[in-house]
Amino acid sequence: MDVLQPRGRRTARLVVLAVAAAVLLSGCSAELRRGFLPGYDDGQVTNMTGRITSLWTGSWIAALAVGVITWGLIIWAVVVYRKRRDDDTLPVQTRYHVPLEIMYVVLPIIMVGVLYFFTERDMSAIQDTSATPDVTIEVIGKRWSWDFNYLDSNVWESGEHVADPGAVKLGDPQLPTLYLPEGKRVELVLESRDVIHSFWVPAFLYKKDMIPGRTNTFQIVPERQGMYLGKCAELCGEYHAGMLFQVDVVSPEEYQAEMERLAAAGQTGRLGLDLNPTDPGATAPTTSQEG
Repeated sequence: MDVLQPRGRRTARLVVLAVAAAVLLSGCSAELRRGFLPGYDDGQVTNMTGRITSLWTGSWIAALAVGVITWGLIIWAVVVYRKRRDDDTLPVQTRYHVPLEIMYVVLPIIMVGVLYFFTERDMSAIQDTSATPDVTIEVIGKRWSWDFNYLDSNVWESGEHVADPGAVKLGDPQLPTLYLPEGKRVELVLESRDVIHSFWVPAFLYKKDMIPGRTNTFQIVPERQGMYLGKCAELCGEYHAGMLFQVDVVSPEEYQAEMERLAAAGQTGRLGLDLNPTDPGATAPTTSQEG
């Protein structure tokens, strides 16, 4: 026993050191400090990210609870009703068990009903576009980049395909930038010029498809200034990986200054939905400008 004790102490020290190292390393990232929760410590990105996180977390808790109960019942049945070595009799054969059968029907209905209630409640709020927006921006997906029409300011921005997606970082000038004013209700109008795309900003915890001939919309209120990566979340062709953009949430004053910069550059009007060249080296918009 005296020989084993030092070894046990060493093992305990190693475990403590490993836990301490994990805690220290987790402090190097704002994302890791929230554990398994997405987002940032200094506030939610939009007015809906908190609601989405809550729905996601609640769904996982419910799923884990059901899993623990199910696994527990399975293990209990395996252990309690296992065949003993000296038992050669057949188990009792039961044709039906009314209480169990009622439970099998009622419990799933309750579980699905609770999940439906919270999902419908939150999705109705997330997809509600009845409020009057402060800013309306039309986002057009194209193979393989993005165009942004700032409809209230009558200006536009056009992006080009990113040739080397692995080499770009946030703030890279080759990434088309979607500007959003902090604290203002923004309505995003999603269109596609060619095939199905999907507008996805991971930090928003939400994405929506862009379907040719169909207009999709959603509203958000950006609440945290900063830059966020965006991408197409629908496989749309050979250069899908390079269909990237960035979102820059700025103050209302900076947003207005950016609109004035686009107007001064002659980018006034609205880019239409005519098809662009599909050559990734020639994705500059050739569409007509309205207005």
